[in-house]
Amino acid sequence: MQDIQGEIALPDPEADIIDRIRYLIRLSRCTQQQFGNKADVDPTVLSKILSRRLKPSEAFVNKLVINLGVSKLWLTEGRDVPFPRPSHARTIDSAEAGALIPADRQAGAPVYDIDVTAGCRELSRMFTDDRIIGRLNLPGVDPSWAVVSVSGDSMAPRIKNGGYVAIRPIRLNSPISWGQIYVVVLDDYRLVKFVRRHENKDMVILHSANPDYDDMEISRSDIRALYLVEVIFNYEIIA
Repeated sequence: MQDIQGEIALPDPEADIIDRIRYLIRLSRCTQQQFGNKADVDPTVLSKILSRRLKPSEAFVNKLVINLGVSKLWLTEGRDVPFPRPSHARTIDSAEAGALIPADRQAGAPVYDIDVTAGCRELSRMFTDDRIIGRLNLPGVDPSWAVVSVSGDSMAPRIKNGGYVAIRPIRLNSPISWGQIYVVVLDDYRLVKFVRRHENKDMVILHSANPDYDDMEISRSDIRALYLVEVIFNYEIIA
């Protein structure tokens, strides 16, 4: 790894996790002590890891991922990019931000009685009027989007268990906005994940916000439908 015209170059392809941690320290322009404090890791442990006297633990790696926003795949394997592009999906945390209005009103995005992570049926066949429990009329929420619930903690804290997301369909032959959150429909699952670039152009990586979950590598041909997450509602929508 060499600096080029004042810029800090990425580690070489043959670099290991220690080299990548050193790169992060240089990139932060902090002292080792300051970097440890920023990442919330024990400076003594960090020193031992950098001197290769101690192997980075899973807990140590997860702290760097969570506190620095670095890609776990890049940090541990050198794949992906160090800092994936943040999701464009905006988050609404306050229940006061919007109330459910009656389903028979025409204004507002329809809220469906659908858990997007439960089952494998294609969502477009489930977006029927009898499943609409109300509508959300909020600035920045397009009435053509569908609002559905999300269960589980794989995307926590980005999306809380029991929260809702506003989604819109994406054509399968459209370019993927890498690093964004999608609902991915497969033959056997419906998943809400960050979609990341794979080194194999015929594959994609499905990444969870929760570091306790491993990445999934899937073939693009196995994707039956894609929905881009536009808005995240981290509260229970109640009529």
